[in-house]
Amino acid sequence: MNANEYYSEKIHGHHHTFELGNFVLEMGETLRNAKLLYKTHGKLNEKKDNAILFPHMWSGNSSSMEGFIGSGRPLDPDKYFIILPGMLGNGFSSSPSNTPEPHDRGAFPNVTIGDDVVAQHRLITEYFGITELQLVLGWSMGAQQTYEWAVRFPDMVKRIAPIAGTAKVTPHNALWVTSHEDALKSDPNFNNGFYNNSGECHAGLRRHSRLWGVMGLCQEFYYRETWRSIGFSSLQDFQIGFWDNYFLPMDPNNLICMGWKWRHGDVSRHCNGSLKDALSRIKAKTYVISFTHDMSFPPEHSEAEQRMIPNSEFHLVDTLWAHFGMFCLADEGVQIDKLLQKLLNEDIDLSF
Repeated sequence: MNANEYYSEKIHGHHHTFELGNFVLEMGETLRNAKLLYKTHGKLNEKKDNAILFPHMWSGNSSSMEGFIGSGRPLDPDKYFIILPGMLGNGFSSSPSNTPEPHDRGAFPNVTIGDDVVAQHRLITEYFGITELQLVLGWSMGAQQTYEWAVRFPDMVKRIAPIAGTAKVTPHNALWVTSHEDALKSDPNFNNGFYNNSGECHAGLRRHSRLWGVMGLCQEFYYRETWRSIGFSSLQDFQIGFWDNYFLPMDPNNLICMGWKWRHGDVSRHCNGSLKDALSRIKAKTYVISFTHDMSFPPEHSEAEQRMIPNSEFHLVDTLWAHFGMFCLADEGVQIDKLLQKLLNEDIDLSF
């Protein structure tokens, strides 16, 4: 196994473990002794009807969305039981970096968004006995999981808020993910994924980081030198201190594993390739939320999907941080909280 201290509770806090056993994946392989790691905030009430599910994004883990949880905020742990599930491949749940031979590192099987959601559904129903979710929400790959939940289990989800993500990956988006995967694989020490430790692949991680510097933000962000607002003194200082600092501790195989499922995300497979038919299944009250200037998930692509969803609305969050608006380094958190509070105040009828 490729041990990496970054994927530790010392850094990211305590996680709970749900044993999945021998978990058969959508692509046909079996992930043996599979584990789903997760966090919770708040308390599940006696009726078990106060649960919110908040899956995380690519490159993240169960602690990534904790900044949106707080007393008096929409995701209030005094009112709701908030579950933060980890994705397979995220470095905590079963992943290339923590799975024993012979399925470790470059031999880890391909997993899908559907695999993540089935694992989460088992946690929620088998372990917690929950049959109704007040809200499912997520950013980027979290949005992909949110759509998968609403299409696969429409009678269980009352509200959804997919943020800066799509229900079906676009061709441009798939090319983008392939490009940053290729940057990781270009490292001379990558060895088809069988490197000894992720630090050996720092050159590939840095190339990958440069690509995110271009596509993760937007032209106007750099034109206005917005990086100065969070304390960086030059463009080079920002690239190293922000992007490299974020990605260098991570494991390339884990990032590639999550990237593969990202670029294959597609709820239309539930309806013989018809995205319209798949999205028409959604019964949840839906707020499709996009970030202005997002080059990874342009707002017009998300809005085109929103028009196919019954009982849905489209909302824009204004930010020069583009796809990384979810980091809330300006006033994005205030804008998002207002939308989530409005959505949670909506009366919902799933009977249609």
